[in-house]
Amino acid sequence: MNDTVASQELLAAADQHLVDGVLARQPRALAKAITLVESTRRDHQARAEQVLAALLPHTGKAIRVGISGSPGAGKSTFIEALGLHLIERGHRLAVLAVDPSSTLSGGSILGDKTRMEKLSTDANAFIRPSPSGGSLGGVAEKTREAMLVCEAAGFDVIIVETVGVGQSETTVAGMVDAFVLLQLPNAGDDLQAIKKGIVELADLVVINKADIDPKAAEFARHHFEGALALLRSASPGWRPPVLTVSAQTGRGIEAFWGEIERYRKAMSESGGLEAKRKRQAVDWMWTLIDGELRNRFRHHPQVKHDLEQVSRAVTAGSMTPAAAAHRLLGYLQDKD
Repeated sequence: MNDTVASQELLAAADQHLVDGVLARQPRALAKAITLVESTRRDHQARAEQVLAALLPHTGKAIRVGISGSPGAGKSTFIEALGLHLIERGHRLAVLAVDPSSTLSGGSILGDKTRMEKLSTDANAFIRPSPSGGSLGGVAEKTREAMLVCEAAGFDVIIVETVGVGQSETTVAGMVDAFVLLQLPNAGDDLQAIKKGIVELADLVVINKADIDPKAAEFARHHFEGALALLRSASPGWRPPVLTVSAQTGRGIEAFWGEIERYRKAMSESGGLEAKRKRQAVDWMWTLIDGELRNRFRHHPQVKHDLEQVSRAVTAGSMTPAAAAHRLLGYLQDKD
């Protein structure tokens, strides 16, 4: 019994040391805290909750920006150009870059640091690549928690770079202040631009690589402006601007950040930013509840025992999907 108590006290002391390290802006402590948060081990998850609870009072002061776009839109180049610009202005920047995980091996390349070579060596920048782990919506399962750890470590700008899977990549909009959609000059006509989903959630649209074909970039900007005028803005009182940028040359980066600051000012003065964050926190709570319920369902002994047999019956057509779901869900009502 005494050994157990001593072990718990030692664990608490180790976690306090980790919390102190994060608040002291120690890169090693920051990386270890995010690794703990991302762990799927039950004991690590319990520790992570305590660490996050201790860090929570020190969060909320950063501006949170989500950046999405199809592969090839130049997200990493854009983020590096933006990051270097922000550091010159005295900001501290954390980049949470999500890489797709293989559906076969489960592995992930995690190559974002190599694509942001200059930014990754700056002491005022922190780049954390994380695998999506099969999570939908373009972000990793613990992206929001990692973002809070970075805020506690004193980073005043948090950028979440999503996987880059297109129209379905919308989860990031539910955890950031400003959601930015990167497009290419040849992004498409009015019919492509007006697609709902990721486009209607954008607070800013950026036409990147404008230096390659300025006329095409201006044409794309015009079409997106027309399309966005027909959609209801995701942020009341704010009309999403469409900018042309060249991340490679740096043209338009300063103007882009000016729009981000204008957005934050407008949303803060109207009370929309505070309301948005409160709504996001509740939505994230329900996301975690849904995820934990699915996890408990899949690990229920009777479900694990019968799942394969029931799945075969559905495949063979001898049982309807509705009946199969009713049967498996019924096990959760039974006492173990």
